[in-house]
Amino acid sequence: MADYILSGCSAADLTKEHFERINVKYICFHYMMDDVLYPDDLGATMSAEEFYRRMSEGAMTKTSQVNIAEYVDYFSAFCEQGKDIVHVTLSSGISGTYNSARSAALIVRERYPARQIHIIDSLGASSGYGLLLDTAAAMRDRGLSARELANWIVENRLKVHHWFFSTDLSSYVRGGRISKTAAFFGGVFEICPLLNMDDAGRLVPRQKIRTKKNVIREIVQRMVENAEGGTDYDGKCFISMSACREDAEEVARLVEEKFPKLNGKVLINNIGGLIGAHTGPGTVALFFWGSERVD
Repeated sequence: MADYILSGCSAADLTKEHFERINVKYICFHYMMDDVLYPDDLGATMSAEEFYRRMSEGAMTKTSQVNIAEYVDYFSAFCEQGKDIVHVTLSSGISGTYNSARSAALIVRERYPARQIHIIDSLGASSGYGLLLDTAAAMRDRGLSARELANWIVENRLKVHHWFFSTDLSSYVRGGRISKTAAFFGGVFEICPLLNMDDAGRLVPRQKIRTKKNVIREIVQRMVENAEGGTDYDGKCFISMSACREDAEEVARLVEEKFPKLNGKVLINNIGGLIGAHTGPGTVALFFWGSERVD
């Protein structure tokens, strides 16, 4: 058993049971829905089904990152137990939480100078961030020290690929990322944007694809092109989705068909409140280990 804490946050979009099974601690982000503040607590306070139903009915959402004071309390609790910490944050390319965690760590180190606190930017999001934590937990269990694990995460974080598509553009309009006109024509012509995460942890549009059937095929093809070992890939594959399980299951079916050596079945998770407040319903994201992201 490692003598340090491996930690992340709720935006890694794993279930509570998954976090517990791999012995990874997490801190919860927050979101507002119709001016009421909720913890992004893996569906404990509000289920994914209710969250996306309310969004579909027009509920307005905003998000709030973990602040410095919350991080100070969170890290201090582990230090009081005499534990060092390896904390992996949501990507700095989409959130300021990495800087908040670093600032909090400086304060806590002054209070507990004997403790090591490693703050690492995942450069990932949703269950891709979760896949990084899941694999890091396995490396910890092989006997890596806190510093060795922190170094391993930094060296390998860009090997986790993140590919997303969306079949519902309404939240993109609401967030100001596309115009109402673009969304109208996107709906008329059944345009599904395909995006991925670049080497700075930012979500980047890559292609506009007509019809859901075609974008599902294309996202699996991107895994064929980028997965470690090609179709001989034998690592884990995670999917996260927002109120579109049938689409996620079709992606999973094609992945399992193309990659017979997968480590287990494809794991499908819900996109939680923090990420889902921005994507809305209709998003499927595919995550796997592959060549290092260089763009």
